[in-house]
Amino acid sequence: MVETQTAVFPPIRKTQVTILQFNIGRLCNQACQHCHVDSSPKKSGAEDNAPPALIDEVLDFLRSNPKVGTIDITGGAPELNEGFRRLVEGARALGRKVLVRHNITVQFEPGMADLPEFFKQNQVELFCSLPCYSAENVDKQRGRGVFELSIQGLKNLNAVGFGMKGSGLDLHLVYNPIGANLPPAQEELEPTYHAELDQQFGIQFNNLLTITNQPIHRFRDWLLRSKNYETYMDLLRENYNPSTLAAVMCRNALSLRWDGRLFDCDFNLVKDLAMVGPEGQELSLSDLDLMDNLAIQVDDHCFACTAGAGSSCGGALVV
Repeated sequence: MVETQTAVFPPIRKTQVTILQFNIGRLCNQACQHCHVDSSPKKSGAEDNAPPALIDEVLDFLRSNPKVGTIDITGGAPELNEGFRRLVEGARALGRKVLVRHNITVQFEPGMADLPEFFKQNQVELFCSLPCYSAENVDKQRGRGVFELSIQGLKNLNAVGFGMKGSGLDLHLVYNPIGANLPPAQEELEPTYHAELDQQFGIQFNNLLTITNQPIHRFRDWLLRSKNYETYMDLLRENYNPSTLAAVMCRNALSLRWDGRLFDCDFNLVKDLAMVGPEGQELSLSDLDLMDNLAIQVDDHCFACTAGAGSSCGGALVV
């Protein structure tokens, strides 16, 4: 942590893009308080969800660019997009590593009961949000009854091998704070999660990832309503940690939105800060050769990724 407050986020550049994060839509069966994408069951329109043609374009991109070895599929609840399964199967057929941001409770939506088996068949890596091991805190953030369904969904995943020792099926849980705070140390919180979920429910998982809430959309609205916005932004800036810059996800990833536009990360995606090339032109998937060492679009929300131990879609950045 630096001793002096950093008022303006420093310039950073990409290294080499090896990850494509694809947000395939804002349709979700939940409407979580912290959601930076503003996802909900109401976001079912074509303007909020990737069409079949964009799924085709992504598969063509992966086929033509073998150095992009990982596709990270997010949403919304990405499984609710009609092209989700075709995307997963197509990417695996091309030999890509597939990550899925799975909210667990989507398993209980119509036609989704077979998701654990589908995930197993395609050897995906799962990242599942569970902001606490107590029902009260989870339901407060994610909605009434979500904890109970999440526990059952995790048991369903364990039953096919996810999170079980020696299975090769990775199941990671994601923690984010309930209020206007930084997450606790990831390495200190993880043993408690393992112990509580095992003792209470017999649930196993691989790793716990801590993620800082982004001051965007619903969480920003809550900060403003509760008069915590300025205090929270000060907290992020005061805890800015320059050692996290080497590991922020935007350096080796790009983020594709459901409408086909390209961004440095999922947070820039919702703030409409598109990727731009050396001449100021907006970039597309066909411009991958222009992205090495490209300047990354930054703004105040970037302090959330670099406060304390740092935060990315893969959890803390430094220990």
